[in-house]
Amino acid sequence: MFNGCKQIIYGLWILPAALSLAGCIETAPEIAISEPDPDLVFVRGYRGAADDCKLVGESAFTADFLDDAADLVACPTGSDAMASLMAETGAKMVTQTNSFTLFSIPYR
Repeated sequence: MFNGCKQIIYGLWILPAALSLAGCIETAPEIAISEPDPDLVFVRGYRGAADDCKLVGESAFTADFLDDAADLVACPTGSDAMASLMAETGAKMVTQTNSFTLFSIPYR
């Protein structure tokens, strides 16, 4: 019976301590963190010279996304050009940066 009381007393001591510590923890406000975009090597407009979606060449950032059977294409995130590229090609998104969404578009 003494062990049961000991556990209750221990539990009553832990609860206020945990609650007081929880009150000391500040939650970070939800702020968009702006980090620079990685280096992207734009080769040319993907579907034409004026296309906002660009064929992307090799850089330290893109090396893991390049494929010998697909084009790597970057479009401004949320742009009309991105929406039309997805609709026209069924492009598969591979990653995003702050400003661009990168797609792998197979050509074989």
